[in-house]
This record gives sequence, C-alpha cells and structure tokens, in this order.
Amino acid sequence: MNSKYVNWYGQNIKLTWMKNYEPPINLVTSVHGWCFLEGKVLLVLIKNRGFNMPGGHVEHGETPKQTFCREAFEEGYVKGTIHYLGALEVNHHDNPLFDPNGKYPSVGYQLFYRMDITECLPFLRQHESITRIWVEPDQVPYIMEDHELALQILSDALKVVVQ
Repeated sequence: MNSKYVNWYGQNIKLTWMKNYEPPINLVTSVHGWCFLEGKVLLVLIKNRGFNMPGGHVEHGETPKQTFCREAFEEGYVKGTIHYLGALEVNHHDNPLFDPNGKYPSVGYQLFYRMDITECLPFLRQHESITRIWVEPDQVPYIMEDHELALQILSDALKVVVQ
C-alpha cells in the first residue's frame, strides 16, 4: 500500500492506494479509470477541474462498473472493456475540517478501472467535459495536475495484460 497526504480544497486528507482491494460497496463514493486506445491514454478537460481521467459519483441504483462505463461515455464519448484495478482509500481522520454530517464518510473509497476502448464516438460536449485528448502515458504528469498516486494507478493500469 502506498499513502500520501493531499490538500483538497483546504482539507488535509490521507489517500492510500490499495491495488486489487474491494471495499464495502456502501463506502464507495466515486469511480474513475484510465482509458486506452492504440497505446495512448484518454484525458478529458472537465470544467473547473482541468485535465483528468474520466470518473464520477455513483448514482442511485448503479453498480460501480455501470458508473464507470457511464462516466467514460459522458466525459470521453468512449466505450470498451474494463478491468478492475483497486481502491483509493480517502481518509479524513487527520482532517480537522471534516464535516461528519456531510455527504462523505470519514473513510471512503474511490474505485479505479482500466478501459480498453472498443468504440470511440464523436465528441459532442453534452456533459461537463470540454474536450478530450489522447496522450502517451509518459506525458500524463505534464498535462494532468493530480496527486502522485494517480500516476501509480496509471502504472498499475499499464501492467494489466489485455486479452
């Protein structure tokens, strides 16, 4: 396991990458994933967030897999086969600003997937993404501003053997 403290909107949060770990479903707050096409990675430009991988919150009645497929389509206009990578634990125990009555648990999880794109559709900008780009995996740190664990998850996604 690899941990890192990050500052999210002024709050001190401990993140821990847990490869292949499947947390209790009631503690999953969002799903995200790295999408690949011809050796390149999909990044989407999300309003007010910059470039990132597709992902978002689980809606009522959805499984995490359904959520990731929906988010990849809504944000990147792609479809494909997915492989579960693991969970990022989001721990607020050292966060003095944590609101116990807020919408997130004190310890929650973001699930991560790898998608091998089988269908790339026209980009229509009907949702929150502004554009999509395809980049070499080694260029991601120069484009996407995120915590270093995101790059660890990308590294793990690159190690998945596609069948």
